[in-house]
Amino acid sequence: MNTSKIISSLTSLKTAVLGILVVLLAGGCEKAAIQTLPERNWELAWSDDFTGAAGSAPDAGKWAFDIGTGSNGWGNSELQYYTNRPENIKLDGNGMLVITAKSESYAGSGFTSARIKTKGLFAQQYGRFEARIKTPTGPGLWPAFWMLGANIDTKPWPQCGEIDIMEQRGQQPSVTWGSVHGPGYSGGGAISKPYGLVNGRFDTEFHVYAVEWGEDYIDYFVDNYLFQRITPETVTGDWVYNTPFFLLLNVAVGGNFVGFPTTGTPFPQSMYVDYVKVYKQK
Repeated sequence: MNTSKIISSLTSLKTAVLGILVVLLAGGCEKAAIQTLPERNWELAWSDDFTGAAGSAPDAGKWAFDIGTGSNGWGNSELQYYTNRPENIKLDGNGMLVITAKSESYAGSGFTSARIKTKGLFAQQYGRFEARIKTPTGPGLWPAFWMLGANIDTKPWPQCGEIDIMEQRGQQPSVTWGSVHGPGYSGGGAISKPYGLVNGRFDTEFHVYAVEWGEDYIDYFVDNYLFQRITPETVTGDWVYNTPFFLLLNVAVGGNFVGFPTTGTPFPQSMYVDYVKVYKQK
């Protein structure tokens, strides 16, 4: 083997090893750092299994739509226009909710997608909040399963609090993030931690994302593995997690967290949600 080939081989090996180390640091070796959980007994308080006819909208008794570009303050410099069209959000007839981001010209935007919420329909203070999801992939895609304080109309963000159960950068299909935003630690200053898969990707199979939330803790799980605990001592401002929160599901395109999509970003891209379940402690 000539010298150039040896150097090329060593460079490839170094890149592969560094990639593995990044995933490990992102959460693959966290067990020793997390204390043992107390016993928690849960009972189901609210759920949606997304049963219904293929092409139908999600249950209007459980979910409402955000429509538009977020120019009213929730846009995060995102590029998509959120719609309620079946092209962007529908039930697949097999027990799945499908949220699809598309590259298309619509109402002045270059992309479309969907965002739904339980605001005004369901909110809960404390409990276990979980969903089984397969996420989309590609630079500039930003799938999320998260919560906002139900008092957002009287205490605007970030005073209302935000709990991001799952958010991902489409360009990092093996890494997911859990975060909180509140007064003094919002946006780029959020309290946040990644969790990485050593083997596998979040876009090729379903995973269960959850938080267990109480008066003085928020515990983050992927497939029942605890990778982060946030407490009042963790945050750098007020602890604003002692009021009811509502749920949101969406796929954003572009934005502060992920950057712009590229020519290599495949469209359309869909997030598949098998179920969402909320438990309260017995």
